[in-house]
Amino acid sequence: MQFPRFGRGMTVKEELVAVDDPRFSGWETVSSFADRDTAVAWRDQLRAMGVQASCVADSAPDRFGRGDIYLVVPPSEWSRANEIVENLD
Repeated sequence: MQFPRFGRGMTVKEELVAVDDPRFSGWETVSSFADRDTAVAWRDQLRAMGVQASCVADSAPDRFGRGDIYLVVPPSEWSRANEIVENLD
């Protein structure tokens, strides 16, 4: 009889919006949004096009997903991300 191993096969789920996360302190803002769903949709579009993007906020969105949410990218990818966002509008 085998016993399941705890933690085996488990993955860490990425937060939709990183709140006050120092990993993104040097990243550049591409756009800002008032709700989580819209910000995450734009983040996913950039990621689908090969741009490393994340959503960040200084404080957690409210229970409805509203707040000041920023779409950020590494400085080296800002111009490409900005071009994509402007052309997808």
